[in-house]
Amino acid sequence: MSLKLYALLLIGVVVGGCVGYGVSLVYTPPFLEDVLPNNYKTMLDEITQLHLNLSSRHEALTSELEDLRGEYDDLDVDHQDLEEDYSTLSEALAGLTEEHDALTVTLNETLEEYDSLLMQYLIVTGSAPLTPQPLSNDTIRRDFAWVYGGKTWAFSLYIPEHLYLYYGNKTRVPTEDYSVYVTHPYDDEYLSTILEEFDEIVLEEDYDENQRINLIVAFIQSLPYAADDVSTGFDEYPRYPLETLVEGGGDCEDTSILASALLDPLGFDVVLISLPGHVAVGVAVDAYGAYWLHEGTQYFYVETTGEGWEIGELPEAHQGESAIIYPLLPVPVCTLSWTASTLGHEVTLVADVQNLGTAEARGVKIYAFFEGEGGVIWNPVESTLFDLAVGEETTIMLELDEPRNVHTRLVVHVLDPWGDVMDESHSVWYDTD
Repeated sequence: MSLKLYALLLIGVVVGGCVGYGVSLVYTPPFLEDVLPNNYKTMLDEITQLHLNLSSRHEALTSELEDLRGEYDDLDVDHQDLEEDYSTLSEALAGLTEEHDALTVTLNETLEEYDSLLMQYLIVTGSAPLTPQPLSNDTIRRDFAWVYGGKTWAFSLYIPEHLYLYYGNKTRVPTEDYSVYVTHPYDDEYLSTILEEFDEIVLEEDYDENQRINLIVAFIQSLPYAADDVSTGFDEYPRYPLETLVEGGGDCEDTSILASALLDPLGFDVVLISLPGHVAVGVAVDAYGAYWLHEGTQYFYVETTGEGWEIGELPEAHQGESAIIYPLLPVPVCTLSWTASTLGHEVTLVADVQNLGTAEARGVKIYAFFEGEGGVIWNPVESTLFDLAVGEETTIMLELDEPRNVHTRLVVHVLDPWGDVMDESHSVWYDTD
């Protein structure tokens, strides 16, 4: 047999082995082993081993494919389950959202109803702002006598006890603008009866407008001067007009409040003049003497303490002093009280704000911060803007981050729409961790 024939036989065997991929053993005729050259035998062995390796790899890949198909089937089932869960949760979320919206509407309606019921309760209990107290027939008699125009004048006043007690129980408003004590409306009707007493004198004596003012001021100047720390035990304790009448006097702000409350209803343009350590009245009339200019109007000075002072006469002790002018307008006056609790370095502030003034407070906010020595400010926060009707109270909650390892104190302000401080208070100084 020729070498060419042997080569053809070898090629046939190799091709046959490759085609028989799934066969685990390649058969080689014995006679070929004797006649084939060594290098062909080596090639045949390598091809046979390659075939075995490929068969083994094929089986491994087939097994791995089956495993992956099983995992895919499991994941596909899980995916379908998750899609069903998602659909169920989406439906639940939609239902809860609708329920939340309905509850929000109910909450708002309930809050409105609560506010209405609270106001009704306050009215019934007599503690609602600007709500007259139940009338009683009890009165407090006070007799007055004073000198003006070379004559002595006298009358007796019967002041309703319930009005005096009402004003006596009112919280003192923390403000230097004492017009809030003048513009409170509950005593307007009674004060008009006092003015009738003065009108009789004016008609009898044919007094002009300036004399009318001086007559009323002379009556007020006749009231004894009583410092707050002596008469009340407080350094500052402004009185409402009826309190000054019943208690028979007061200090400069008390008599200025009373004078303004009597002159303003007569149609005079009246202001309060705040001097360093003193309060007086200003009246826009045709007069001579000392006056202060405010918004283009001359307000002539009126002294309400001591006797004998008339329009425009300024005591020497106050000559050359600057002053703050307060028109007699209803004003909001917001007071603040608060508590704070600490958890870790998170501080929860609960602030109660009340409007003790005679006008609605609009656009008010709480501003809180930690203060360091030298005026440094840490972690300030502020509330949203809110409004407070006369006598209304609200509670504001804020969260602050307490600064670490500093000497500090918590400061809380009530700010008006222009950022001015209406009331403020602060904690003691302490060291943080």
